Amino acid sequence: MINRPDTRSQRLKRHKRVRAKISGTPERPRLNVFRSATNIYAQIIDDVSGKTLVSASSLEKDFSCEGTKSDAAKQVGINVAERAKAKGIETVVFDRGGYVYHGRVKALAEGAREGGLQF
Repeated sequence: MINRPDTRSQRLKRHKRVRAKISGTPERPRLNVFRSATNIYAQIIDDVSGKTLVSASSLEKDFSCEGTKSDAAKQVGINVAERAKAKGIETVVFDRGGYVYHGRVKALAEGAREGGLQF
């Protein structure tokens, strides 16, 4: 019998390990990434007050991006950066959510940097 590893539980374990070291403050909130099979979501969170300040995803009604899922992730990064700049957020802490910094997660981070966020 073939035993496949439970990749979701492994990711959550990595995410908990990362979250033990990373926390968002009002001065420097946390940019959180969640990647599903088809979409990607980004939130900027203030962990002190426990509130989401800004969010963007590839599932929004007004979102349009032709091309690959990586192109969509980059556009989500640009969108979240623009919304953060509108709220006066300049610097963030990047939380990759237990995912490898590669592919769509990296594209989102590069899009956020292009949009003007610093991390």
